[in-house]
Amino acid sequence: MADRSDRLLVVGLGSPIMSDDAVGLVVAEKVKEMGMPDVDVAMEAIGGLDIIPVLWGYRDVVIVDAIQTRQYEPGTVMIFDPEDFEPTIVSASAHDINLATAMKIGRDTEPEMMPDRVKFVAIEAEDLQTMHEGMTPLVEAAVDRALDAVLYYLEDFRNQPAKR
Repeated sequence: MADRSDRLLVVGLGSPIMSDDAVGLVVAEKVKEMGMPDVDVAMEAIGGLDIIPVLWGYRDVVIVDAIQTRQYEPGTVMIFDPEDFEPTIVSASAHDINLATAMKIGRDTEPEMMPDRVKFVAIEAEDLQTMHEGMTPLVEAAVDRALDAVLYYLEDFRNQPAKR
């Protein structure tokens, strides 16, 4: 079995130029600014299979990203486990693979490299289409709540070490 790090990983996903899609990057930057010695931070504008190597080697990961369900008010912070996305796992071309499908592929092909525990902190977006550096007011206002959720799960991971 591969040796995985006891360090924690926060991955902020998004695009800095697509309005609310930047929220994952903004939250991850705030985590990075805190300088926690046991936490690595990755800020990525990627999708599909490209997420797999970012996750390799970590036992515990928090992924922060915008989501648009249109079922909640913009700025709503939601917490998901990988199992919550199982209904969205589909066979698709490598260009159309969603995060849940990519993680399943990673676990099927390199289970010893993939994290044992993953939490998703998702922020309901209002605008993912407008090319604009800056988020809508409700999503901007949610950044601190999303950061609090990330910090909660980092502490939870620290207090309940993953099984070896």
